Amino acid sequence: MASVDVRCAGLELRNPFLLASGIWGETGASLVGAWRAGAGGVITKSIGEGPRAGYPNPTVETYGTWGMLNAMGLPNPGIDEYLAEMAAARDAGAVIVGSVFAGDEAGFARLARRMSSAGVRAIELNLSCPHAEGFGTEVGSEPGQVERIVRAVTAETKLPVIAKITPNAADPAALAAAAERGGAAAVSAINTVRGLAIDVRLKRPVLSHGLGGLSGPAIKPVGLACVWQIYERVRIPIVGVGGIARAEDALEYVMAGARAVEVGTQVAFEGIDVFGRLARELGTLLDELGFARLEDAVGAAHGAPSGPGARAAG
Repeated sequence: MASVDVRCAGLELRNPFLLASGIWGETGASLVGAWRAGAGGVITKSIGEGPRAGYPNPTVETYGTWGMLNAMGLPNPGIDEYLAEMAAARDAGAVIVGSVFAGDEAGFARLARRMSSAGVRAIELNLSCPHAEGFGTEVGSEPGQVERIVRAVTAETKLPVIAKITPNAADPAALAAAAERGGAAAVSAINTVRGLAIDVRLKRPVLSHGLGGLSGPAIKPVGLACVWQIYERVRIPIVGVGGIARAEDALEYVMAGARAVEVGTQVAFEGIDVFGRLARELGTLLDELGFARLEDAVGAAHGAPSGPGARAAG
């Protein structure tokens, strides 16, 4: 069977399927569960400097199997408590990426320094949550700010830094280029797409917060377009995110220019066994298409290598 292991941002992954932040990574035990189910790596829930309760219910609206709208509000126990949670995943040998969020450069830098001491292999910066005031998209939608945040973090840690890019901006590829200038080892694209649902009988938004973020198969074309454009602009590796439910979805992202992918909403729909299924199906699909290894398919849809992304190193 074709090889599905891959190198991305200095991480040696047994397969390209990473547990996305925010779906299953609330505890060390949940990270271990995803790892043992076959994930190539696990990304923690986005963690801040202090405890955060998040928004009251309702926080989630689902649309069959094609999408999910959520506004959780970045609930988390804070970095002090969460560092102990990660011990179980570290002891299980999992490849852990620590996700952090903050409202400014100094906060991101402090969190990255603390997270780096916990045995994670890389740091993912949440610059893209679309519904948390003062965080996410609000600090990650302007290239200059993205560059400053990434530069502040890379000055505090020797670990690879992955900047998670928002699609809710005029030019996501410009944000990726800014992250590269700041020293990011990779970018992940995308986070959820800003959305809204209204209960016509109650005459009010369905979610308590009102605005939320749409994820799932419905946003795959948006994610693919962002990865495609980013690949044409940057040299650093790309992690594709958004709507991956089948091996074909993952391979679309790879052919658009991604070296790895994150799976989130499909875990909520199907459970953590999705990781083993996707890895097996991807190996079979690569065989059918004549690829000896996954890395041979990176950027294949762009044709002859020509842009900066075609020379992206792992």
